[in-house]
Amino acid sequence: MTDRTDANQLIQQTTKDIVFPSGDAGIEAIERQAQLTKPPGSLGRLEDLATRIARMTADPRPRLKQRVIVVAAADHGVTAQGVSAYPSAVTGQMVANFLAGGAAINVLADHAGARVRVVDAGVASDTGDDRRLEAVRLGRGTADITAGPAMTRGAAERALAAGIALVDDERESQGLDLIGCGEMGIGNTTSAAAIIAAITGRPAAAITGRGTGIDDETHIRKIAAIESALRVNEPDLGDGVGLLATVGGFEIGVLAGVYLGAAARRVPALVDGVISGSAALIATAIAPEVRGYLIASHRSPEPGHTATLEVLELEPLLELDLRLGEGTGAALGMTLCVAACRLLDEMATFEEAGVADSETVVEPEA
Repeated sequence: MTDRTDANQLIQQTTKDIVFPSGDAGIEAIERQAQLTKPPGSLGRLEDLATRIARMTADPRPRLKQRVIVVAAADHGVTAQGVSAYPSAVTGQMVANFLAGGAAINVLADHAGARVRVVDAGVASDTGDDRRLEAVRLGRGTADITAGPAMTRGAAERALAAGIALVDDERESQGLDLIGCGEMGIGNTTSAAAIIAAITGRPAAAITGRGTGIDDETHIRKIAAIESALRVNEPDLGDGVGLLATVGGFEIGVLAGVYLGAAARRVPALVDGVISGSAALIATAIAPEVRGYLIASHRSPEPGHTATLEVLELEPLLELDLRLGEGTGAALGMTLCVAACRLLDEMATFEEAGVADSETVVEPEA
């Protein structure tokens, strides 16, 4: 495991490498869009999406060949407050399901042509030594945030560093053009809601959803737990690492690190639902320029997700009432990113196709 000094240095160096997307690639992409065999703007938001990706990657014709979905898993001590409909044991069981290829994200990642990287960031149960599992294991779940910080600052830094290192490993080993973030962790919507409430300043009741489908009584306990966590920990909104340490989760930290690493390497990153959205808030609190590399895959029914997208100023690609997590929305959004970029790159121009464009049409004489 990376020690705290190394983790802090990696975070600092990574944030220094992040610059907001700009340059000529986006302009060139817009110019090419105008030359393709279609009426201007007729492909709607797909044109805007391809242009954004061109700007992110500094490539006027991006080809998104190497695609990855990161699924980070961890448990949360706040489940002791009765905030979830499922026991913590489900987290480890679902990790096994991810590795076996039986989960929804496995199906949708395959559909998107993406590799799946499964990360044990801090699962309470034993997840074994499967070589396909990225074993970060920062603890057996976080501490109960209603009684104090979720983790130490050092653990928060190591979580972030692990996400950054994963991005670099993917780039160096197989190549990386597009990445999506997903998660698994019983109780993690409570931590996510605490992060969102802290950053947005909205009441816990306004941004706390039903998560796994909890009943009214559990929902009341969940809101109370978030209120208690914010009161006890008093997170500093100007300190992204500190916010993660006080009310976050190990898997949220790893995903925030993925966003930091992706932005530093100019790799577009898809945000999934409310938990990966809270990780994006942590990442942008650390380095605001990260926002320029984020793509919102969908809008979740969780009220905290809408609040998150508003803060990040992101418009979701899809609205399908998805609330599973795992990166399922990110995988579907990934297919649209690939389609948008293929249209930009592979469609013929008017000149190439020998088709008259609107500027060369000669009006008949009266």
